[in-house]
Amino acid sequence: MRGQRQKGIQRLVFAVNGQRFELSDVDPSTTLLEFLRLGTPFKSAKLSCGEGGCGACVVLLSKYDTVKDQVEDFSISSCLTLLCSVNGCSITTAEGLGNSKVGFHPIQERFAGFHASQCGFCTPGLCVSLFSAIVNAEKTNRPEPFLGFSKLTVCEAEKAIAGNLCRCTGYRPIIDACKSFAADVDMEDLGFNTFWRKGESNELKKSRLPLLTHNNAICMFPEFLKKEIKVTVPVASEGYCWYSPVSLQQLKSLLQSNEVGNGTSMKFVVGNTGSGYYKQQEHHDKYIDLRYVPELSMIRKDQMGIEIGAAVTISRAVEVLKEETKCEFHQGGKMMFKKIADHLEKIASGFIRNSASIGGNLVMAQRKYFPSDLTTVLLAVDTMVDVMAAQRQERITLEEFLGRPPLDSRSVLLSIKIPYWDLSRNSSPETNTELLFDTYRPAPRPLGNALPYLNAAFLAEVSPSKSSNTTMVKECKLAFGAYGTKHSIRARMVEKFLIGKVLSGGVLYDAIKLLETVVIPEDGTSYSAYRSSLAIGFLFKFLSPLSDISVEISNGLLNGYGSTLLLKNYTIEQNNGRLTSPTLLSSAKQVVQLSQKYHPVGEPLKKSGATIQASGEAVFVDDIPSPRNCLHGAFIYSRKPLARVNGIKFKPGSLPDGVTALISFKDIPGENVGSMTIFGTEPLFADELTQCAGQRIAFVVADTQKLADVAANDALVDYDIENLEPPILSVEQAVERSSFYEVPPFLYPKAVGDVSKGMAEADHKILSAEIKLGSQYYFYMETQTALAVPDEDNCMVVYSSIQCPEFCHVVIAKCLGVPEHNVRVITRRVGGGFGGKSIKAMPVATACALAAHKLGRPVRIYVNRKTDMIMAGGRHPMKITYSVGFKSNGKITALQLEILIKAGMSADISPVMPHNMLCALKKYDWGALSFDIKVCRTNLQSRSAMRAPGEVQSTFIAEAVIEHVASTLSMEVDSVRHINLHSYDSLRLFFEGGAGEPLEYTLPSIWDKLALTSCLDHRIEMIKEFNKNNRWQKRGISRVPIVHEVMQRPTPGKVSILRDGSVVVEVGGIELGQGLWTKVKQMTAYALSLIQCDGTGDLVEKVRVIQSDTLSLIQGGFTAGSTTSESSCEAVRLCCNILVERLTPLKEKLVEQMGAVKWETLILQAYLNAVDLSTNTLYVPEFSSMQYLNYGAAVSEVEVNLLTGETTFLRTDITYDCGQSLNPAVDLGQIEGAFVQGIGFFMLEEYSENSDGLVVAEGTWTYKIPTVDTIPKQFNVEILSSGHHEKRVLSSKASGEPPLLLAVSIHCATRAAIEEARKQLLSWRGQDESDSTFQLPVPATPPVVKELCGLDSVETFLQWTMATKCGNST
Repeated sequence: MRGQRQKGIQRLVFAVNGQRFELSDVDPSTTLLEFLRLGTPFKSAKLSCGEGGCGACVVLLSKYDTVKDQVEDFSISSCLTLLCSVNGCSITTAEGLGNSKVGFHPIQERFAGFHASQCGFCTPGLCVSLFSAIVNAEKTNRPEPFLGFSKLTVCEAEKAIAGNLCRCTGYRPIIDACKSFAADVDMEDLGFNTFWRKGESNELKKSRLPLLTHNNAICMFPEFLKKEIKVTVPVASEGYCWYSPVSLQQLKSLLQSNEVGNGTSMKFVVGNTGSGYYKQQEHHDKYIDLRYVPELSMIRKDQMGIEIGAAVTISRAVEVLKEETKCEFHQGGKMMFKKIADHLEKIASGFIRNSASIGGNLVMAQRKYFPSDLTTVLLAVDTMVDVMAAQRQERITLEEFLGRPPLDSRSVLLSIKIPYWDLSRNSSPETNTELLFDTYRPAPRPLGNALPYLNAAFLAEVSPSKSSNTTMVKECKLAFGAYGTKHSIRARMVEKFLIGKVLSGGVLYDAIKLLETVVIPEDGTSYSAYRSSLAIGFLFKFLSPLSDISVEISNGLLNGYGSTLLLKNYTIEQNNGRLTSPTLLSSAKQVVQLSQKYHPVGEPLKKSGATIQASGEAVFVDDIPSPRNCLHGAFIYSRKPLARVNGIKFKPGSLPDGVTALISFKDIPGENVGSMTIFGTEPLFADELTQCAGQRIAFVVADTQKLADVAANDALVDYDIENLEPPILSVEQAVERSSFYEVPPFLYPKAVGDVSKGMAEADHKILSAEIKLGSQYYFYMETQTALAVPDEDNCMVVYSSIQCPEFCHVVIAKCLGVPEHNVRVITRRVGGGFGGKSIKAMPVATACALAAHKLGRPVRIYVNRKTDMIMAGGRHPMKITYSVGFKSNGKITALQLEILIKAGMSADISPVMPHNMLCALKKYDWGALSFDIKVCRTNLQSRSAMRAPGEVQSTFIAEAVIEHVASTLSMEVDSVRHINLHSYDSLRLFFEGGAGEPLEYTLPSIWDKLALTSCLDHRIEMIKEFNKNNRWQKRGISRVPIVHEVMQRPTPGKVSILRDGSVVVEVGGIELGQGLWTKVKQMTAYALSLIQCDGTGDLVEKVRVIQSDTLSLIQGGFTAGSTTSESSCEAVRLCCNILVERLTPLKEKLVEQMGAVKWETLILQAYLNAVDLSTNTLYVPEFSSMQYLNYGAAVSEVEVNLLTGETTFLRTDITYDCGQSLNPAVDLGQIEGAFVQGIGFFMLEEYSENSDGLVVAEGTWTYKIPTVDTIPKQFNVEILSSGHHEKRVLSSKASGEPPLLLAVSIHCATRAAIEEARKQLLSWRGQDESDSTFQLPVPATPPVVKELCGLDSVETFLQWTMATKCGNST
């Protein structure tokens, strides 16, 4: 690229998957992802977050350096990369790695074989991220690996996908697929897969993996593009607004020209990653690409330090800094560069760092107060910056740069200069001065891809005294940032105080008290006290090993909490540059029992369609090519909870260019209905009065999705709240105004036993304790989407990503005012649902159908992530008040509950919540149980079903009660749980008909077995020892049971055998990633194989399950509640039984004539003999067996950092009863995925709203689902294959939702660790340690955990230490 001399681009030339593209007219705001999806046939790169935070859009970008004759390859986020910036580059998408036409790449085959793809929406991006890591590892000079492996290390393989989100799998199988390419992988560590069976040798295992060889190497940079780069010299184009200056002089001239003056909007571009955070909608007049100005891309080293150009990417800067650690410099300097590099590797994710520039990050911090890590780290080492403003160029300190007014549009940051810190010039061997440097960034995710709560970097020159075991601070620099301040700062008052001081407990305490006056977050900053405490904790962590505390505390034993800090040789550790890198999944074990009884049912076959999901060929709704004249829609939603809508205007005054129509309730020809359940309907649009913030008001229809989104965002809604009652925004307000939804009597559960009697029998009581639970967002990777196409005779075909096409079909017909036979809803697959694509998908499809009906043109929508989060509703928040009576041995005699459920503006599925909640709550024998549950109608977005709706909240309530009882009695929690487990008799009392036979109650055996397989008793003792010996880390462990009731529903199925013997199947259930199609294929193959023909052994390969079509197969119902897979399988089995019955007479006749009969021959003869080979049926479960109980248990262990509140999930062991699994691989994926989604609810995800009830968590920046670095480091799952049960589908049991409840074990273990921390804190304060009753909120995020561990724990400890020292001295 540097061979080009260009001012303005006249044409773009680049390649995608080896195909040449040349464009001469491009809107410079067009992103690469937009072009890939709209301008090429390649759909693997997906839009999910639109801000570089999820990895769904990752592609490989390859650049050719004509000078070095080298190709540079790196992954990028295509949703942020501007199309014009890929001029002369080559792009490789997942289709380019491999596909069904040319053959799949080993990465894609291993992802499928390791069961690492469920819904498949994120899989192409994951594959490209791994491919990028492999490609770059191959360029190293490492030894050649074993055949079929790469030069990747296990650590690199795990981190390759650290920035990619997946909501389905729980990441464990994805990590295994990645690790399978690592040269240093231990084959025993690789989990369940289709390539080998347990017990085979490592050599055999290696030979069975799809081989990674040079034969499947991909040409990422085609030769024709190299030639074009060498000969192409584009010229300036006056009408074009993308400029690529190739010298500093050209850049100066461009900035001084009239073209960029006179109010012209201009944007500097390097990687454009800043647009992921600052989502400007405005269109810029001029774009200036800074990457080809040599002065901005240079890296220069001299005796004074390293100079890095502002356009150098963060990834390249990391490489440079790591290179310096290999040079012959002072040890302290090496350590400093390495730690800066390590810190920079936690900024964003790899595919962002590959594009994001050093200068861009610093300028965002300077201009817009971006919470930068770079500024803090560089501030601590006295970094200088070069700035070009107007005609002058100057070098100033970074601190001065940050303190200046924001740079204007004609000023450019040129470079930074990081100085070498060489103590040899300023000290002698006698002074024994050491350089210390460290950085800190506590964040929701250890590996980055999350903004820190605070960042800090400290540099100090210290001089230890050999005689007195003391250390003097000769120089120090303390930098803090991202804590709720405009920019990073130096704590100069604290620095001045420390310099010249001999470190002691008293000096540390005074320094910390001084720091409290310096690090003060601005008003409105979330968790401000927490952020301030972090600053104190890190300064303490940095300096305390050098103070006399490390000596004094060794003798200060007090109540078992006074043992020494685990100090290593601080200076050696620093100088060697050792950092504790967060490791990911260290090991995992899957124990599965296979059965051949119903072959191929019970086999762990890979998920149907997994390979084409990995290649990006699986078609989701937004991948369907737009029909001719297609329009795009976007919702305008209310920002007010209860207000009149007087009108909608746009900023220019009339409809913006490209906008075709604005559709509201006035345009509805039928009923104003957007969704429906058995409990009622919700309007498609608000009429004159909005009922909640986030309610749909209107639908903008435009030529493109971008235009529609911009127009919807720019719309100005005129509200009026005069003479309206205040909105109901809380359950307390709902109670005051008696605003409730009616719960049908058949859904309201019955009380168990006599609570008054139970309370009277109790030795102890806890009265009116309160719990509050918040919401959770679905975060399906594919947001809500639909395409509506008008058809002949006033008909409408709608493609929808939905879990219940049948109900959507009815709603669309009602809204359009047409008969239902005029509507067809088609759903092939859904990119993640979790309940959010049930009711909430209906209005999205209906709005498209309405617009298409009105305008007579196809209309589609892909809802942007922000709007999706605002309109989704999510899990039900609630307030719980409980009273419990219990014996002195921990046996509970009575539990009384008052539950207020925050529903929303419409009923949705909320009236079913009392039933669901009580089913899960009854997992313990409460003696007697009574409750008063109210479903509150509020002026908030309607809450809807989310995976285990009500059940997950109830399992937390149950454990909170158990924990409270144990705490009151000072008993071990595990003992209280055990004594309150059900006997079979109490199980029958609480669950009546759902309890099943005595042999089906497997929980007691699971409970005992898990204690052995998880080494529970031994680990409890180990944890006690750990907590005794570690002051600033505490561990906790918890064993938790679940009893989860599910219910089968009527489900249709249709099976047709085609002339060649292949089979096509339709079912009511929708493939969401849960493996429904896979199980259905297996069931079809098994049931048809009962005809006992030759060739039926491989019948599963002849079966295809096709998309749902509401006119082809009616009564599809909901895909929800964990049982749709088994119900669909049973529907198919009934169909197959009919077909086998029809074929049997013919088969017997042919056997008499021919002997053995092949399957294909039988089917051909059936066609010739007019045998009906298509049938459908509706499976209706028997009333007596439609409900059954699922059992499981989990043991989880965590470690809490008392300085930061960060919780590390060390290990989880799960045992779950799947009955006779229909597919153990699929069920294993459901168990792991559900558990990790539960971790999100209990520990990570904050779905927050403003005072009007409008969601403010609007994307990946503010909403943090689990990532690869936030799952248990050791993750063991055993699928218990329990006995046969005639009344269930081939003795199988559900796996989709129940395991999610087991994630409460992580929360309980965290509570146990906090309890130890609180005892320690109380001992330091001289208070009674037994007084440690507390409640751990959900989610237990680091700020929450830290507050409970003591925001002032460091100060308290120092005071205790000094007091102890004084006491010892007297």
